[in-house]
Parts: sequence; structure tokens; C-alpha cells
Amino acid sequence: MSLNIEAKKAVVAEVAAEVAGAQTIVIAEYRGIGVGSLTQLRAKAREQGVYLRVLKNTLARRAVEGTPFAGLADQMVGPLVYGVSADPVAAAKVLHQFSKQDDKIVVKAGSYDGKVLNAAEVAELASIPGREELLSKLLFVMQAPVSGFARALAALAEKKQAEAA
Repeated sequence: MSLNIEAKKAVVAEVAAEVAGAQTIVIAEYRGIGVGSLTQLRAKAREQGVYLRVLKNTLARRAVEGTPFAGLADQMVGPLVYGVSADPVAAAKVLHQFSKQDDKIVVKAGSYDGKVLNAAEVAELASIPGREELLSKLLFVMQAPVSGFARALAALAEKKQAEAA
């Protein structure tokens, strides 16, 4: 079904707003995918905070025009699903991991930090731990010295009590 000009403008504005706050865009071909699989992909994307959209490539080109993602315009050919995320690795992770599950999703390219990435580079980006995982590791590293110090103080206090008694 064809969109009228007002609907197209609204779609471009919506996608452009998402792109404005994004750090990463990943595009994947979805030729022949079933509705159930696409629904699963959308659910996983939503869980990870990834804006996932299937739209006409001409509208996507207009949405990224004048942004650091404009270099992706050459890759926008064929039936594509667009993953847009503020988290640098979330879109790459969602689409890359889902492409392992369903071979009908083929990651074509991506863009991060103004650089266009090929499929292999998107896979490398997807292998980087996400923000939440990195924060939990940082918290663990920060807590280790504090808990060790607390145990040492407790042992010292017990020793003092034993000496006093």
C-alpha cells in the first residue's frame, strides 16, 4: 500500500528523530522471513532499547541525510530492516544474534561514529559487551577492594576484642 505525501513526511520525521539520538544504525536484509520471526526480532529489539523499522529505502535515505549516518545511503538497496540505537552496540548485537537464529536475516552494513561498517565489522561491534554488562563488571571491580577492607577491619576488631578479654 502506497503512502501519501503527508504520511511519508511523518515517517521521515519519526525516523529522523530516532537517528538524531542514535550512536549506531545497522541494516539487514530480511528477504523471505516469516511473520513470526519478524515479530520475535521486534520483541528482542524492544527489550534492548533498539528502534527497529522496516521502511522504504528512499524514506530512510531522507531520514539520514545530513547526519553522520549519510554514508549508509549507498548500502540501502533491497528489502531492509533498520536497527537504530543510542547504545553503541545494542543494534549490532540484536541483529547479529538474530541472524544466527534465522538465516533469512542477513546483516549488510552499519554505521557507528560516522564510519560505515561492513557485515564483518558489525559482527565485531556486536561482540563488544553492552553498557549494562560493562557497568556490572565495573561495579564488581569497585566493590572488591571495599569488601576486602571491610573484612580486614572486622578481623582486626575481633583480634582487639580477643586481646581485651
